Amino acid sequence: MPADNQGTGGRAKPYLSFWQIWNMCFGFLGLQFGFALQNANVSRIFQTLGAGLEQIPLLWIAAPFTGLLVQPLIGYLSDRTWTRLGRRRPYFLGGAVLAATALVLMPRSLNLWMAAALLWLLDAAINVSMEPFRAFVGDQLNPDQRPLGYSMQSFFIGVGAVVASMLPWLLDRLGVSNHTAATASAGIPDTVRYAFEIGAGVLLLAIAWTTLRSREYPPQTLLSFDDAVPVGAADSLDPRRERRKGLAWGVAGLAGFTLVALWGLDPQLYLLCAGALLWGVAQWVHGRGVPPGLFASIMGDLATMPQAMRRLAPVQFFSWLALFSMWIYTTAAVAQVHYGTSDPHSAAFNRGANWVGVLFAAYNGFAAVAAAVIPLMVRRFGLRLSHLINVWLGAAALLSFLVIRDPHWLLLAMVGMGFAWASILSLPYALLSDSLPAQKMGLYMGVFNFFIVIPQLVAASMLGFLLRAMFGGWPGCWSCASRNPPPNGTAGRKKPDAVPVTHWPDLDRRRFAARAGVARGGTGGDRDRLRAAGHDETAALWRR
Repeated sequence: MPADNQGTGGRAKPYLSFWQIWNMCFGFLGLQFGFALQNANVSRIFQTLGAGLEQIPLLWIAAPFTGLLVQPLIGYLSDRTWTRLGRRRPYFLGGAVLAATALVLMPRSLNLWMAAALLWLLDAAINVSMEPFRAFVGDQLNPDQRPLGYSMQSFFIGVGAVVASMLPWLLDRLGVSNHTAATASAGIPDTVRYAFEIGAGVLLLAIAWTTLRSREYPPQTLLSFDDAVPVGAADSLDPRRERRKGLAWGVAGLAGFTLVALWGLDPQLYLLCAGALLWGVAQWVHGRGVPPGLFASIMGDLATMPQAMRRLAPVQFFSWLALFSMWIYTTAAVAQVHYGTSDPHSAAFNRGANWVGVLFAAYNGFAAVAAAVIPLMVRRFGLRLSHLINVWLGAAALLSFLVIRDPHWLLLAMVGMGFAWASILSLPYALLSDSLPAQKMGLYMGVFNFFIVIPQLVAASMLGFLLRAMFGGWPGCWSCASRNPPPNGTAGRKKPDAVPVTHWPDLDRRRFAARAGVARGGTGGDRDRLRAAGHDETAALWRR
C-alpha cells in the first residue's frame, strides 16, 4: 500500500457484536498459554540446566532482542499484506506453528545453550503472532469499542495464563513426576515437559479459531472510514536534529564502554552501552539520509511519532521494567525466602517453583476479572486516570513482598498485580490506537513495542549487576534484610554463626544444623539450642 495514502474521512466504522469481538480476540488465549509457560518456567529450566542466578537476566536477552527486531518488521510487512486470509491473519498462523514447535522442544533441551536458543525461537514466534493481534483490534473496531476489544484480549490473556501457569502444579497433584533427574538429557521434570506440550496444542487451536472465525477489512475499505487519519498533524522530521541526537547517543555509548572497561564493572553492562551506541549510529545514519524502505520508515516514524506515543513511552518503560524483574526473580526469591533453599535440584525448590506458577496463575486470573471491571472504570474515570489507579495497585503489590512471610498470603498481592497487568495490556493500546493512521497501524504498534523491549534490555544488562552489588547475589536478600538487617548495618558476609540461614545464599540450613550439633532427626530440644545460638529462623525452617 502506498505510504502516502490518506483516508477520506467518510463513514464511521461499524460496531461489532460481542461474539464477533470474542472470536477476533480468542487467539490471545493460545498466545498467552505460550507466554505464561515461558515466564513461569524458563528461569527454572535455565537453573535446572546449570545457569547461575547472575546469568539468568542475560539468558533472557532473547525476549527483548527478538521483540525489538521482529515486531516492527512484522508490523511494516503486515501493513503491506493482503491475501485470501487477509492482512494480519497469515502472521497469526505462521507465528503459531513456530511457537508450538519451540514449546515442544524447549523442555527437551540437552544443555543450557540449546534452551537459550529455543527461547529465541519461542519469543520470536510469539512476537510474529502478537504484534498483528494488537493492530487487528485497531483495524476492525470503532474507536468507541477499542477499550472493550483490548480488555477482551486482557481477559483471554488472564484465562490462558491462569491455566498455563498452574499446569506444572496441577500435573504434580495428578501424580506426574515433579523431580529433576540427575542426567542433563532428562533434567527437566515431567510436569514441565507435559505442560509445554499441552500449551503447544492450545496455542495452535486458539489461533486457528480466530483465523477461521473472523474477517478483515480490505485496505481500501479501511481508508474510507472516518478514523483512518487521526486528528492532529505529526511532527516534521529535522535531519540536523536527528544527527545531533545520534552523535550524543553514540558518545554516551562509547563513554560507557570506556568506564566499564576502566573500572572493571560487570561485563553485562556492555550490553547497555552497545544499545546506546547502535541507536546513536542509526539516528545519525537516518539524519544523513537513506533510501525509502523498512529502515527509513521505522526511523522516520520514531522521529515523528504522535504525541500520545511520546507520553506513553515512559509509562510503558517503567511498567515493563517492574514486570520483567518480577518474572525473572520471583521463582528464586520465593524458593529461598519462603521455602529455605537455593538448590534448583531440591524438592523444596521445585515446590517453591510450582507455587510461583500458582501465584502467576492467580494474578492472571485476577487480570481476567479486572478486564471486566476496567471498561466500567474507563466510563467512570476515563482512560488515563483508570490506568494510573491500576498501576499504583501493582506497585503496592510488589512492595508487599517486603512484609509478607507466609507464601500463601502472597496470593493477596496478586490481586493488585492482576489489575495492573490487565491495565498495562489494554489501556495504553486503547489510548494509542486512536492517534494512529490506519495505513500505519501495524508499524506503529510494532514501534510502540520498543518501549516494552528496551526495559527488557535494561533488565538483562543491569539486574544481574545490581543483584550482586546491592543484594549479595541473592534476590531474597532484600526481603530478609528489611526485617532483620545484617549486624552493624553492613551487607558483607559474616561468619556462619552470626547470621540466620535464609539471609545469605552461600549458607544453608544443613550447615547451620551441623554447627549446632543437630542431626536431621533432632528433637524439640535441638531446636531450642538453635534458637539459643541465635538461629531462630533456621530452627523454624528446619522444623518444617
